[in-house]
Amino acid sequence: MWDFIQHQVLGMNWLNEVIGRGLSLLGVDRASRWGGSIQFFLYDTLKITALLCVLIFAISYVQSYFPPERSKKILGRFHGVGANIIGALLGTVTPFCSCSSIPLFIGFTSAGLPLGVTFSFLISSPMVDLGSLVLLMSIFGTKVAIVYVMMGLVIAVVGGALIERLRMEPYVEEFIRSAGSVDIDSPALTQKERLIFAKDQVASTFKKVFPYILLGVGIGALIHNWIPERWIAAVLGSGNPLGVVLAAVIGVPMYADIFGTIPVAEALLGKGALLGTVLAFMMAVTTLSLPSLIMLRKAVKPKLLGLFIGICIIGIILVGYLFNVIQPVLI
Repeated sequence: MWDFIQHQVLGMNWLNEVIGRGLSLLGVDRASRWGGSIQFFLYDTLKITALLCVLIFAISYVQSYFPPERSKKILGRFHGVGANIIGALLGTVTPFCSCSSIPLFIGFTSAGLPLGVTFSFLISSPMVDLGSLVLLMSIFGTKVAIVYVMMGLVIAVVGGALIERLRMEPYVEEFIRSAGSVDIDSPALTQKERLIFAKDQVASTFKKVFPYILLGVGIGALIHNWIPERWIAAVLGSGNPLGVVLAAVIGVPMYADIFGTIPVAEALLGKGALLGTVLAFMMAVTTLSLPSLIMLRKAVKPKLLGLFIGICIIGIILVGYLFNVIQPVLI
């Protein structure tokens, strides 16, 4: 039953078969590079788009119960590492890219929440949201998805706790620290209003994300059918001990969310790249995109920004090497 859910419901293998038959009826040779690229592009675009809409609707509906005011009250009840864990878990129910998470981070920090807790949220929100869990399950399998999310949460909790322990509050920009907040309870939403909110979130997120889906799937199709396996294996395979470091460094200046990054990761893995190397690339792209770092610099001083980047990169690299070691067990 679970194999059916993973392959036919989440993986939508039936859709790939339908697209393949349709292309064959149109006279397209699926064994050719162009035919294979077209099938890969159509299948991944439709699959990711369908999952995206369903996931964002469900996650946004859940999120309607946790507006910033309520999230602040929940986080304010916890202290120490427990607060970091709650902050990281809260990040998993916010379907945001790294740039979209920063305004919430600023709001939480201005509201007086512990800095380490807000950084735990900032790390986990783009890296390990619930959407990434389901999408990873559809591509890489359940074991990989669960371990990926667990490791992402570990990075978020440890990173936030370390920032808290180092007492980095003086390195938050003054306008954030002095902003304060007004405790206004958000109005209770009706069931209909929650559904409308979820629908609007789907439309808004789709408009922002769909170009990156097309770009990511296009790059994935190029890698999948045009770049020789020996090239990928040489750079990101087991023959290159620095492959994880290279993947993490390459991923930092890029900007995409999990939905646009997964097709590229899928194609790289199919061409012989190691699992940990591919996942390190995904984590770096989604968590440390250049636009988000520029936005974050407006809120924190260079020393705190550098510490945040260093924690994330070191954590991502360690997770990448760990996945490479346990890859035979997971796949």
